[in-house]
Amino acid sequence: MRELVSAPVRDADGHWQAAPHKAVKLRGGEIAAILKPYLNVRFMEQLRAVVPLALYLVLFQIIILRQLVDDSLLVTAGLFAVIVGLMLFMEGLKLGLMPFGEIIGSNLPRKLSLPVVLLVTLLLGIGVTFAEPAIGALRAAGQNVSAERAPYLWAILNQWTGALVLVVGASVGLAAVIGTLRFLYGWSLKPLIYLALAPVLLLTVYMSSDPELAKIIGLAWDAGAVTTGPVTVPLVLALGIGIAAAAGKGGSGLSGFGIVTLASLFPVIGVMLLGLYVSAISSPADIIAAAQAAASAGQLAADWYTVSPGLEIVSGLRAIVPLVIFLLIVLRLLLRQSLPRRGEIFLGIALTVVGMCLFNLGLTYGLSKLGGSAGSLIPAAFMQTPGADDSPLYRYEVGLVLALVFAWVLGYGATVAEPALNALGVTAETLTNGFIRKRGLIRAVSIGVACGIAVGVAKLVFGLPLVWLVVPPYLLAVVLTIFSTEEFVNVAWDSAGVTTGPITVPLVLAMGLGLGNATNAVEGFGILCMASVGPVISVMLLGHWARFQLWRQTKAAAEQHAKQLLDTGEAG
Repeated sequence: MRELVSAPVRDADGHWQAAPHKAVKLRGGEIAAILKPYLNVRFMEQLRAVVPLALYLVLFQIIILRQLVDDSLLVTAGLFAVIVGLMLFMEGLKLGLMPFGEIIGSNLPRKLSLPVVLLVTLLLGIGVTFAEPAIGALRAAGQNVSAERAPYLWAILNQWTGALVLVVGASVGLAAVIGTLRFLYGWSLKPLIYLALAPVLLLTVYMSSDPELAKIIGLAWDAGAVTTGPVTVPLVLALGIGIAAAAGKGGSGLSGFGIVTLASLFPVIGVMLLGLYVSAISSPADIIAAAQAAASAGQLAADWYTVSPGLEIVSGLRAIVPLVIFLLIVLRLLLRQSLPRRGEIFLGIALTVVGMCLFNLGLTYGLSKLGGSAGSLIPAAFMQTPGADDSPLYRYEVGLVLALVFAWVLGYGATVAEPALNALGVTAETLTNGFIRKRGLIRAVSIGVACGIAVGVAKLVFGLPLVWLVVPPYLLAVVLTIFSTEEFVNVAWDSAGVTTGPITVPLVLAMGLGLGNATNAVEGFGILCMASVGPVISVMLLGHWARFQLWRQTKAAAEQHAKQLLDTGEAG
């Protein structure tokens, strides 16, 4: 039922009065007709993001790898669940959770002291990490790791799963706190990047010297990519920008940049420190013995965890509901405000929960299954593998090139399909007054991600130490950062976060783990972190090229002007 106001009417004394409200009853078919165009747009957004990638994986598997997709009906149903779940989740995020962030962000600084504001920001960072859809893919990865071959990695992903997510969440919360302080005080992003990268790279080099600790490096770097998803980025940004606006600092061009970058780097430090702690209190022999005991005593429970739809629904509730309760406590007890548009916001929260549950189901039976299947079959193109018929399918060189080209195209296509990248392109074009074109930025980011994923696949195929692939690119990124302007640094480093969305992360992570198992690699992590550093470098190279082009044009214009003056002088 919806109430409409008719045109005003005159009363008995000739004065204009508002007409009484007339209740208009809408039938089910009429409501459906009103909502249909709106839902079609939202559904098509997710359809365009999921279907091309899924078709690409399926066609590559059938045509190039000559293998049919196992459980194709189940995978199709899972992909449909991903599309519908993500549609409901994103819509619920806009209606329910985002208004929370904006209301709290704009009112916190007015009513509470700065330390309390920062504490709420820290706790919010932890809460949004638990609600991040792709965090489930990180949890599920533990089932594909062998305790005998990577004991510390197995322990973190199986025995310390809760601590892992908590550490990642605390790291995101700390990034949100520092990003908020940056908004308030107008700090440059460059020093923060240097300060964050120094411990990250030092820990990476240190852990690479220990054969067992080195197996954690890929997980740590990939964790940074998992955190910057559709919940963390908009909600934390809404809070930070709201705080900055309330303090009168919201008009800066820096607003909105920096938190994504720090939220990608801080979790790397957190997971590495967790790995060092686990190694200090447990020996590899103890972990292997615990894994064997768990396998013999609880294998049925592990299998039930993998396939139970009921648990996927529970995990969806567990991810969203505590975050909503925390936001309500902040609103009611700290800010002493009532919730505006209560019906609309609670509808959004309900859509978010339902969407998360459907997405989790689709992740298990659709995206992860498809990505893992494709990843496990890729090596059949160039090497003998037990699960594939007539492998290797091609000569070694040809098959290897096909595998790397497959990874490159997958990275490029997945990045172009990310909706957040289009928004970043618009922002960058506005911030640089058209100096960076949206189309050029999207192309540069996509090429960077594609090259990063191809390098990550090469790391698994050839068994390359991740430290060789991570440290040099980040040192190059630091050098480019030193000689880049603040605007380019903001856009380039944040572009790494927007490329790792809820579709890309599970798909690439599952593909990497499947590829790692098929090539007998110890672990399949590392592809996502290479996909993150690639666009940082490519966007800053784009910026330097644009500056070079502008310098050439300016120089040519000055020379032409000088020549005209000289000609005019000679004529006179």
